[in-house]
Amino acid sequence: MVLEMKVPSPGESITEVEIAQWLVEDGDYVEKDQAIAEVDSDKATLELPAEVSGVITLKAEEGDEVAVGAVVCLIDTAAEAPVGDAKKEAPAEKKVEAAPAPKVEAPATKTYASGSPSPAAKKILDEKGMDASQVSGSGRDGRITKEDAVKAAPSMGTPGPGARGESRTKLSMLRRKVAERLVEAKNTTAMLTTFNEVNMQPIFDLRKEYKEAFKTKHGVSLGFMSFFTLAVVRALEMYPAVNSMIDGKEMLTFDYKDISIAVSGPKGLMVPVIRNAENLSFRGVESEVKRLAIRARDGQITVDEMTGGTFTISNGGVFGSMLSTPIINPPQSGILGMHNIVERPIVKDGQIIVAPIMFVALSYDHRIIDGKESVGFLVAVKEALEDPINILMGGDIKKALEM
Repeated sequence: MVLEMKVPSPGESITEVEIAQWLVEDGDYVEKDQAIAEVDSDKATLELPAEVSGVITLKAEEGDEVAVGAVVCLIDTAAEAPVGDAKKEAPAEKKVEAAPAPKVEAPATKTYASGSPSPAAKKILDEKGMDASQVSGSGRDGRITKEDAVKAAPSMGTPGPGARGESRTKLSMLRRKVAERLVEAKNTTAMLTTFNEVNMQPIFDLRKEYKEAFKTKHGVSLGFMSFFTLAVVRALEMYPAVNSMIDGKEMLTFDYKDISIAVSGPKGLMVPVIRNAENLSFRGVESEVKRLAIRARDGQITVDEMTGGTFTISNGGVFGSMLSTPIINPPQSGILGMHNIVERPIVKDGQIIVAPIMFVALSYDHRIIDGKESVGFLVAVKEALEDPINILMGGDIKKALEM
């Protein structure tokens, strides 16, 4: 029996996928549930498992775009599993001695008489590092004139002796969709960015004192994302317009906080969603961040896990970014950019001190979020991060960390 394997639907509204990579070769014997291919949709990269065991015949090439439901391979279930190494050595090709190619004399290179350069020409050649023997003189008795030197000397745009190779790589469907969405966000939103800075010393002190006990008890690290996520949840409660999006001629505001977190995966940027972050504790946020990051790294993230966020947090600081203007993740209306933490001089209580400072940026859609709301939102985030014990923990550190 020969089974036709068809492309399953990776998610609602997805009509086609791209064969990113075959993990088997034509004619291989595959086991049921063995990953045979990686397919890209416009939202994620997924593995395609074999539905049955048998010998596979590939019906699509890597890079092909195929419709959901299309046949991409055949599996012959009647074929028996190979015993040991079923691949046979290809017979060695008969070695044929090639007759030596006839020696062909290279055509003589045309040479030019080269007289001495004029003083002006010599200066030009010296500046360009050229020898007079490389230049054909047009003056009397082959004398090199200034014009000869100017014409012979390489211009500023002349390539040097280094390698000048180039290569072309087809963008994956996921990368192309990301590109489309970024351009869409730039072209269809009235995007503006506001900035602030955060003194991270209070969070540094908390993590230094409690991170080991927190990890021992909960099995996850007490990172920065839990502080930022809970600070964002509080700010969204205070400024609900930032937790909204435009739907036609209406503004749709959400009473829940589904926070998208931008993470780097093997196929590029992915944005999984922490659902109902308003109901999570520090431990809950850190556990969910770890789970989603691992799934993104291992290529197991699903379309559903990356759909439906109401606000995004992007941490460019892990790559060393000092400051940026993050692009809104449509149809959302706001994104918070975190950056690296650097010791900087600041004034506190009339004294200059050195503190770990992070610049933060809020990009927002000015069509529904006014300056007052955007600035107020970012100030609320700053206040919570600079006074986490009172604002985010209700004054009870151990209870908040479930210690």
